Amino acid sequence: MNYLEFFSMLPEISLLGIFVLIFIFDLILPTGHARHYFHSLVCLLMPISIFTCLISCGKEQTLFGGMYYSNSMIAFVKAILAFGSTIVLLQSHSWLKHTSNTFYKQGEFYILLLSTLVGMFFMISARHFLLFFIGMELASLPLACLVAFDKYRHHSAEAGIKYILSSMFASAVMLYGISFLYGTTGTLYFDDMVAGLNGSAMQIFAMVLFLAGLGFKISLVPFHLWTADSYQGAPTVVTAYLSVISKGAAVYTLFVILTKVFAPMTSEWQLMLYIMTVASITIANLFAIKQRNLKRFMAFSSISQAGYIMLAVISGSLQGMTALVFYVVVYIVANLAVFGIIEVLGQDNDRIELTRDHCKGLYKTNPKLSFLMTLALFSLAGIPPFAGFFSKFFVFMSAFEAGFLVLVFIALINTVISLYYYLLIVKAMYIETSETPIPTLKSDNFARTSFVICLIGIVFLGICSIVYTNIDKLAF
Repeated sequence: MNYLEFFSMLPEISLLGIFVLIFIFDLILPTGHARHYFHSLVCLLMPISIFTCLISCGKEQTLFGGMYYSNSMIAFVKAILAFGSTIVLLQSHSWLKHTSNTFYKQGEFYILLLSTLVGMFFMISARHFLLFFIGMELASLPLACLVAFDKYRHHSAEAGIKYILSSMFASAVMLYGISFLYGTTGTLYFDDMVAGLNGSAMQIFAMVLFLAGLGFKISLVPFHLWTADSYQGAPTVVTAYLSVISKGAAVYTLFVILTKVFAPMTSEWQLMLYIMTVASITIANLFAIKQRNLKRFMAFSSISQAGYIMLAVISGSLQGMTALVFYVVVYIVANLAVFGIIEVLGQDNDRIELTRDHCKGLYKTNPKLSFLMTLALFSLAGIPPFAGFFSKFFVFMSAFEAGFLVLVFIALINTVISLYYYLLIVKAMYIETSETPIPTLKSDNFARTSFVICLIGIVFLGICSIVYTNIDKLAF
């Protein structure tokens, strides 16, 4: 083995370098005033990871005998995940500062978060099931620790137990399916496995097990039962990270494996995804209407969004991959804006369980937060001219051109349902009143920076999509 190949993995090496620096600083920094600058240091280091991912976009390389692969799209997806993680870190300052038992454990929080990100990077670049499984577990185990991080409040310990037990079962099911694939093909390499697939009953069963395991990571129905409880019990910043960054990495990996490994069994996995997509969108939308707790509401919203993004996966085309990546970018800025506002409202008022009733009259006391929340919810609902409309439009088009007309029609009907429950929060903020509304809040500079980034993303990506669509029409 040529160990110099490790230095060719720039995104992973830069992230590990940041990991080591944070570990050293956490070790040597005193517990006094100097530790207050620790968070600023971490937020300044994260753009280095984004930059190294972007400069890797022009390279295509295969390392370690074909186990690791990278190209421009993979490097760009890694940059997106690092970008979303940076926003989560910006929003975590208020929580780390206000929670007395976690402020001096912030080093562990950063290290656990970066560990999950490294695992996701390996998942995305894996072209061998062993590397894929190692990356998935490296991403999953620290996430369980993050969910249970605030163990003395918010039912965080209970949420952590539910997540780790469900994650272990999903991983075992997936590993069982991979073992069947290895037994019938004699290899774990993605490219070599394709030649050995013939659609036998054992291989179809292996694919079902694999989809069940990865469906848990994406929160697809019927593998979604852990989502609402874990989202509600985990700290809000961890919930935000779990809902977008982890899901984005899993969805892209699923697309790659289905189109590369299971290409000879396309009709079988498209049928499975068809059923899971319809179930995820419909069931999640119906349950979201009944939710009053904001974090549980966003949990079912994320299940529904996972169903929409499956429209890009089921197409199995290059257009579908492009639509998928764009959807993940838009989903990151919109969803993190909502969770960031929930974090500000919850921490500054020490409300453990924020409900829809707490949003009543929010526009009168906090007009800026209400405005950003409205834009983010409109984007998630797919209302033009915001970015979420175009992200849904692109995934619908990819599925439509692949011939899934009925599936697109069902998704369009469910979009109307989702618009209704998103507007319930907007109605509470602008129309309904409360005798005890949330007082005027002032978020810290880190949170404001994240809000500005999310706002620019929601508006700017929408404008870019309009321009792209017009150019495409002119070219046609």
